[in-house]
Amino acid sequence: MNNKYDMILAAEEAFARQVALGVIVTMPQSAFHYMIPFMFIFDFLKRSVTVRHYTKHFLVPRRLALDAAKYILEGYDRTKRLSEIEPQIKAWLNGLKLYSPAVQEKQMDVIHLLVEHYMKLLRVNGDTYNALIRNGYDNRQNYEAHLSQLTAQEEGLDRAILEELGQNEKLRQKLRAEREQVKRLSGKRIDQIFQEMI
Repeated sequence: MNNKYDMILAAEEAFARQVALGVIVTMPQSAFHYMIPFMFIFDFLKRSVTVRHYTKHFLVPRRLALDAAKYILEGYDRTKRLSEIEPQIKAWLNGLKLYSPAVQEKQMDVIHLLVEHYMKLLRVNGDTYNALIRNGYDNRQNYEAHLSQLTAQEEGLDRAILEELGQNEKLRQKLRAEREQVKRLSGKRIDQIFQEMI
């Protein structure tokens, strides 16, 4: 199970980096910005830090969900394990200055769905992440249904964040850009995973 755990975590981390890079590219600097000596290097370093920061935060709820899925499959009580995640999520959201009961509730909804997803992947055999997805979901339609549910939960989380922080246009644009990247990259991932079956 540890090998599958590592494969899943590595795939989630790679996906997070791709999303972050896609969001950064959709908000490019002006050409004048790069005419200033050393700005290219400075911008490259800044973007590298941004990608690492985004990836770290993207992975927090996913790692908690993956850990929970692993423990539950090893016999740990599901309700108890999920209740142990709640204070960790609260502390994480507080650190991001995003905490509200509504935001935590929506984040926990996402985590519950991710736990089911990861349990499905940890139960099946597969030598690669793509094989785990194929074996866990049997066909493209089942996996697309999961992604549709996940997207709906994450959009609910985004709405709760916007309600908590007010109608900040810059935040709205950032969340929209992130959601568009996730959708685009998920589509490519689905094509890649299920193309291998043909």
